[in-house]
Amino acid sequence: MDVTTALKTRISTRAFKPDPLPESLIREILDTARWSPSGGNVQPWKVIALAGAARQAIVDLAKPALMANPAGEEGERPIYPEALWEPHRSYRYKVGEDLYGKLGIPREDKGGRLTWLLKNYEFFGAPNALFFVIDKRMGHGQWAHLGMFMQSIALAAQERGVATCMQECWARLRDTLHAHFALPEHELVYCGMALGYADPEAEVNTLRTDRAEVDAFTTFKGF
Repeated sequence: MDVTTALKTRISTRAFKPDPLPESLIREILDTARWSPSGGNVQPWKVIALAGAARQAIVDLAKPALMANPAGEEGERPIYPEALWEPHRSYRYKVGEDLYGKLGIPREDKGGRLTWLLKNYEFFGAPNALFFVIDKRMGHGQWAHLGMFMQSIALAAQERGVATCMQECWARLRDTLHAHFALPEHELVYCGMALGYADPEAEVNTLRTDRAEVDAFTTFKGF
């Protein structure tokens, strides 16, 4: 699979088969992704890879933690800026409505939407998961490099027939996860990623998000 195909076929998979990935395959994906760009070769990432009981332990702690603190634990680094502006607000709104449209959950069904939202914290049934950890002392540039590393993982996985879903939702449990993983004070859980084999029968996996055309975000000069 070439890079262009991997980019255009990768999606946020939200329904997985239960078949676990072997450790050797996850190691292979990470071994490929470690060559991702890194300014100054700082490599500002740490990864926690989960399977089996270790993965289930995260699922088990998630819902009680969310109920105990519905406001979340995002801290000084929220998932989205407050009062998101246009056109980004509309982009986000549309993908949410498109998703619930695929699922057949209307806007007025608040309970149904909440039930689906909580599937995030079950990794959408994925048998494996990664968590990404960064040092709080790192700057904005290093956060960008962590994102490049995550995309490299997703593309390397796609090449191997492994589906992924990057999950910023886990930022809502940063303090809980920090304690669970016994991380040093200066480290922070950025987000998670679900991994596994996609369920080809799930309607939700047919969702393809829109993207703005090149001219909407690019200014060409000197051509």
